[in-house]
Amino acid sequence: MEQDFMREDRNLSPCETIIMKAIWDAGQDISLMDLMAVLKEKYGKDYARTTIATFLLKLSEKDFVRTYRKGKASYAHAIRSEEEYKAKLMEEQNDFWYQGQPTELVSALCKTGRLTKSDVEGIR
Repeated sequence: MEQDFMREDRNLSPCETIIMKAIWDAGQDISLMDLMAVLKEKYGKDYARTTIATFLLKLSEKDFVRTYRKGKASYAHAIRSEEEYKAKLMEEQNDFWYQGQPTELVSALCKTGRLTKSDVEGIR
């Protein structure tokens, strides 16, 4: 299954990423209506209900969410964790930009000037 998750067609589009971030941030299953509200309030995305349903279908096909109905409400349940997806992204970026050398990746982060001394100590 891990191999399947790493397939290129399992990558998220920018819109899918925002939807997944909203689902992950909820920390629990989220109703479609609550998801719509979060997307509008937090990300400025005023998607129609049908648009979100389409994105959820695509995310379901990519094994990121499972949707279900409870009464009249539809819910989304995250199958993949945010940590798992972030690790996958970091691995892909490290492989592409730094030839799989994590020290090069960390060095690039240090060169941005955005890390504090305590950040650098934490990395050590």
